[in-house]
Amino acid sequence: MVLRNVGKRAVNQHPKTMLEFFAGIGLVHEALRQSGWQCIYANDLDPYKRALYEANFGSDPSESLDYWHLEDVWNTASVVGRVLANADSDQVAAPLLATASFPCTDMSLAGNMKGFSGRESSAFFGFAEVLEQLGERKPPLVLLENVVGLLTARGGRDFVAAVDRLAELGYWLDCWRLDAKHFVPQSRPRLFIAGFLHPEHYLPEGARPALPAATSALRPARLLEAVQACSPSTGWILAPLPDPPAPKTCLSDWIDRDDRQDWWPAEQVARHMEMLSDSHRQQVEQRQDSREPWVATAFRRIREGQQRLEVRFDGIAGCLRTPKGGSARQIVLAGGSQGQRMQGQHMQGLRMRWMSPREYARLQGASDYNWGEAADSRVLFGFGDAVCVPAIAWIDRHVLTPYIQRLADSRLSV
Repeated sequence: MVLRNVGKRAVNQHPKTMLEFFAGIGLVHEALRQSGWQCIYANDLDPYKRALYEANFGSDPSESLDYWHLEDVWNTASVVGRVLANADSDQVAAPLLATASFPCTDMSLAGNMKGFSGRESSAFFGFAEVLEQLGERKPPLVLLENVVGLLTARGGRDFVAAVDRLAELGYWLDCWRLDAKHFVPQSRPRLFIAGFLHPEHYLPEGARPALPAATSALRPARLLEAVQACSPSTGWILAPLPDPPAPKTCLSDWIDRDDRQDWWPAEQVARHMEMLSDSHRQQVEQRQDSREPWVATAFRRIREGQQRLEVRFDGIAGCLRTPKGGSARQIVLAGGSQGQRMQGQHMQGLRMRWMSPREYARLQGASDYNWGEAADSRVLFGFGDAVCVPAIAWIDRHVLTPYIQRLADSRLSV
């Protein structure tokens, strides 16, 4: 199947062209095409994610650009050759944006915080090498996305290394921390680093590059400390950004409660009830006794040698993860609609099940994503390893498109 580009007709007379590295199932593309970005190159190593990407983006037979590339980013010559070939076939002098959601495994506790010394997360440097080899045709704008552990991996040295590498390529830097909970009821804090070849077109008119005098939701104290700890050869240009929307705490509106779901049998519910700590059990009992419908999510954890079921009661789901074992899969709890009371080791009417693929999609802001006939496990893996669509769209609205528009306007005025 030839993967076709979509959204091209929505682009104005100055096409916003992008390269999507570590594309996964394409949720960066999904977010950016809403404002007319045209993806001319997408790269990943996972053939299963490619299948999902094709199912969602490859349904328009009127487009002809085969832009997906199943390739290791370290194979620089192959990647650069394909990028340039795609750009030439679309008559693009240079793509305007490169995004890189490089692997986060080594930046997390699950990867033992190996950071850039690990095999997966070090792929960032393969991406940077591609940018260098593109030379004068490298994009004037880059956007990195990773877990906030990048700030502290190996004592903060990896954050410095990433910033310094981009600066070596000529990019001026901005960064911020953005949580998906501001757009969907899912806690998913992520670190974003943006690089600009033409910083004079990034800051709003009259603004000057300076470190913020105070912390904010986007730039908390730990992030500002990391920024102050490194001095890139270009420089920092931390632009004033608006506060993100208030957190969404409406999880119950995003979770299916009908009988068609794969609810567990009573024995399995009872077994998981026994995993609750005393405090979490009391909170579940209180919600059941209120007789009001309620929904929560939970993960299984090992605490002091015992398996525990840890529930969130704040109307926000936990961070979606790839289903690498039972502890990584999120559990849905629903109850309170039938006046339930405690009966033995579990509550009559309290229901539990694994979160469904469609709920994963909703909580990533991609409720209409089309994955075709893919197995549920592949879908869960794809979404658990992806970005939140409305979070990326917010960044586009306040950072990416304004910069590109000012850059385009400056070139037109010459």
